[in-house]
Amino acid sequence: MRPRPSDPTGPRPSEGPARWAVRHHDVVVIGAGSGNAVIDDSFAGLDVAIVEERWFGGTCLNAGCIPSKMYAYTAEVARTVGEARRYDVDAGPGSVRWRAMRDRVFGRLDAERAEGRRGRLEADSVTVYEGTARFTAPLELRIELPDGPVDISAGQIVIAVGSRPLVPPPVADSGLPYETSDSVMRIDAPPRRLAVLGGGYIAAELAEVFAAAGSSVVIVEKEERLLGPQDESVAERFTELARTRYDLRLGREVTAVGGAPGALRLTLDDGATVEADMLLVAAGRIPNSDRLDLDTAKIATHDDGRVVVDAHQRTTAEGVFALGDVCTPVPLKHVANREAEVVAHNLRHPDDLITADHERVPAAVFSHPQIASVGATEQECRERGTDLLVGEARYADVAYGWAMEDTTGFCKVLAERGSGRLLGAHLMGPQAATLIQPLVLAMTLGIDAATLARSAYWIHPAPTELVAQALLALDL
Repeated sequence: MRPRPSDPTGPRPSEGPARWAVRHHDVVVIGAGSGNAVIDDSFAGLDVAIVEERWFGGTCLNAGCIPSKMYAYTAEVARTVGEARRYDVDAGPGSVRWRAMRDRVFGRLDAERAEGRRGRLEADSVTVYEGTARFTAPLELRIELPDGPVDISAGQIVIAVGSRPLVPPPVADSGLPYETSDSVMRIDAPPRRLAVLGGGYIAAELAEVFAAAGSSVVIVEKEERLLGPQDESVAERFTELARTRYDLRLGREVTAVGGAPGALRLTLDDGATVEADMLLVAAGRIPNSDRLDLDTAKIATHDDGRVVVDAHQRTTAEGVFALGDVCTPVPLKHVANREAEVVAHNLRHPDDLITADHERVPAAVFSHPQIASVGATEQECRERGTDLLVGEARYADVAYGWAMEDTTGFCKVLAERGSGRLLGAHLMGPQAATLIQPLVLAMTLGIDAATLARSAYWIHPAPTELVAQALLALDL
């Protein structure tokens, strides 16, 4: 195994205890989230390095999609127990043992992170730099390590540094404590009163988790509806349901945060105040591109900070690729993973480049109720002037929906009039993230709505009949 920068047996130049000789690698990946997936057996024989400043496994494993869904499922179980009488089952109120849940979730995930890190450290073909990187020239980096900086060069570089929570100035400048999705799931106990700043999917998921854990939740959102980018039917109905469970302050922004730790006071732009024991900031995320000195390497960015890439994930600098939240227009883990596959191939096959398709990416919100979507929304189709058919079915319309006693959920499908080409699909209700998959496959494979509805068998009674009924409602 070759010496690594953290290895005292590694070579150091004679001048200065904190400087290293410039070292060249064939490939350097900055970021060990989805970037870690780029390096596979096809890179054997190449000199490869990975730079990671914080978390092996990235946000998804350590503070994002995986722990939040483990928490969300616990919240779902607690809610099911608490509502058991709806199904003529005698049960006590569902109570979340927060610390036990936290230790179970992160005991597993922290072990996964450690195992992933150990595997890379022990790989003979990979050098691991545990520090922060920035460009000093095209294809050259300086990495800040605990015992001093190291300068390296590379034949090819992959930027996969992800994103971080956006913290609005009134919160950041207050000097008072707040939590983000990076930290809130590791706290010792849920607060009695939680204020959530933001109305997107992170806010919706974590609000449900804390409500199930016994917190009183108030949500402050600058838009007039929660989940604004969703289809209008979903956003409207979800907001109506959320209003029955949370204190919603919609169309409002926080102008100041005062009070003291554990006794916060949020001032809103209408002069109203919100009292809370804890503030969770879930107001969006920003790319970590601003930490890399990209101008030095002639790497362009969009106005929102995302790195500019072409269809093959190449940046504006020769030999530099990017993937994931730092560049993608669809900041989801499954998109980052697909882009990692594309980058891995294109690094090794420059004469046979492939692309990632961002047109039909499904997404889910693991809130209560669960939400899933793919393709265009009805409002987007209307703005484009699409000659549109809309089909909708309720859970209450199908037999398994009766079993669930669901009176609020629905499936909505959008199709082009005449051709029946599926343009979008939107579900809100139990198992939505699973039920949408036949529609994702149909859109991806070019199967029209009528063929999907009438050619395949749909199990009766099963939740999937909801999808079939929505397709038939298009009346093609």
